[in-house]
Amino acid sequence: MRISQLFGKRLREIPSEADTESHRLLLRTGMISQLAAGVYSYMPLALKTLRKIENIVRDEMNHTRAQEILMPTLQPVELWQKSGRFIPMGETLFCLKDRKERNLVLGPTHEEVVTDLAKRNVQSYRDLPFTLYQIQTKMRDEPRPRGGLIRVREFTMKDAYSFHANETELDATYLQMVQAYKNVYRRCGLPVIMIEADSGAIGGKDSQEFMAVTEIGEDEIIVCDGCNNGANVEKAVSIKPKPDCQPLLELEEIQTYEHESIEQLTSFLRISANQTLKAVLYHIDGEVIFVVVRGDLDVNEIKLKKVLNSSNLRLASDDEVKNAGIIAGSASPIGLRDIRIVADESIASGTNYVVGANKKGYHFKNANYPRDFQAEVIADIAKAKAGDTCHICGGTLRTIRGMEVGHVFKLGISISEKIEASYADENGELHPIIMGCYGIGIGRLMAAIIELNHDDKGIIWPLNVAPFQIYLCPLFMDNPVIKEKAECLYNELIDSGYEVLFDDRTESPGVKFNDADLLGIPLRITISPRSLEKGSAEIKLRQQAKSELVALEDILTRIKALLGDTFLA
Repeated sequence: MRISQLFGKRLREIPSEADTESHRLLLRTGMISQLAAGVYSYMPLALKTLRKIENIVRDEMNHTRAQEILMPTLQPVELWQKSGRFIPMGETLFCLKDRKERNLVLGPTHEEVVTDLAKRNVQSYRDLPFTLYQIQTKMRDEPRPRGGLIRVREFTMKDAYSFHANETELDATYLQMVQAYKNVYRRCGLPVIMIEADSGAIGGKDSQEFMAVTEIGEDEIIVCDGCNNGANVEKAVSIKPKPDCQPLLELEEIQTYEHESIEQLTSFLRISANQTLKAVLYHIDGEVIFVVVRGDLDVNEIKLKKVLNSSNLRLASDDEVKNAGIIAGSASPIGLRDIRIVADESIASGTNYVVGANKKGYHFKNANYPRDFQAEVIADIAKAKAGDTCHICGGTLRTIRGMEVGHVFKLGISISEKIEASYADENGELHPIIMGCYGIGIGRLMAAIIELNHDDKGIIWPLNVAPFQIYLCPLFMDNPVIKEKAECLYNELIDSGYEVLFDDRTESPGVKFNDADLLGIPLRITISPRSLEKGSAEIKLRQQAKSELVALEDILTRIKALLGDTFLA
């Protein structure tokens, strides 16, 4: 490809709307063009890289013996209602009507459709197991698209689904998929970590995310310095620090004036946060729930939803708190009537807490569970945090930020049971099909590769996913000798099977070198009057500072040594 013919313009200025390095570089290189918030056109350079990523993913999926299909983006809303996910997905779903007033959604994912497909084609255990996958456009009405391709409303995703007669089969396929994903990231030049995750609206049980560690990541990850176990902050479990336990003292009401927050109380009373109890009021599935955690901890809303098997959870409004007879700033579980109390397990690990008295300007001290109040549910509903103790090895936890680049689930029968996708066993008895689900966002993966492979000059593409392998950069193209040698070398490289971006412009050396670094093509070949005097060209790898002079007749041999025989590791 000649740059003079390449569609799309490179930008000299850093786009003001870009909020991540990958977003800035994708816009500056002219690889993407924004049509609307979270909606992008992929230009030729970007599409070449996306196709390479897709082919790596497709190759690894095929190695697991998964079969590729293509399912429709338009989906009947009845399928989503039947699976029970229509309401939990909420405004994320793009909903529309056809000309006959039938309700449809634009698929944000395809569990419902593929399960219906299995239902139509599976009769007995002999039809199992199998895995289907597709590379398909998804639509999600994200409230806050950000980071270019990191969070968008229209995107390409590889989603795979496995179908089994028993858990043993699912476990085997799940491990295959995990290894396939590791292979994908290795071949794409992207280091990742695998962490425990929450399944969210998709449902199911076991769930792992693959994370690219980067400061711009949307997810907070809890990792152990001892065993390297990691988990999303929504899923992480820890051994919470225990405060000193003293003999139980008598409950006593004290005046605390305008001191209402944990910070104000601890300063006023000269105590630690772990000597207090924090009250948080939620509106959950139509009722107000009183939640209690130790003052040094925060409520993990994902854990709380799971404990209560809830689909809708939000903080209670001021009016809802008032109507429940609770005094904001001094809320107390002591003496509370006609309201459910849910507590974190940490409240049982200490004694003589300070807690609200449900009376303006007053608190109780020496509150103890279960002597002074009861909880309908007591469970782990607190967020793990840095400094906590690992529940596996006893090491110390720390936090990092990560960007999700893949997610695998063991769905079990959470969807097949509702869609009525079943199989007959050896005795003719019907059972729901056991399922697994495995997803990779292709565009997001490209953005992650850039986030972890760039410098202050531009992108540094890993070889396997670079839009081109070689950037041919002749200087002074108005010189007939330079032009002739460049054209000959370009044709020779193409005939040898290399993908070459030929900078055939008559721009200055500075402009050409800057564009070469910005675009990040792995290998740059420079032909100049000075190099030709020695019968040579300069060869430079993008990630290296220095170039080397190579005789023209030895260029193909040297390129082969630097790039290898194949472009896929």
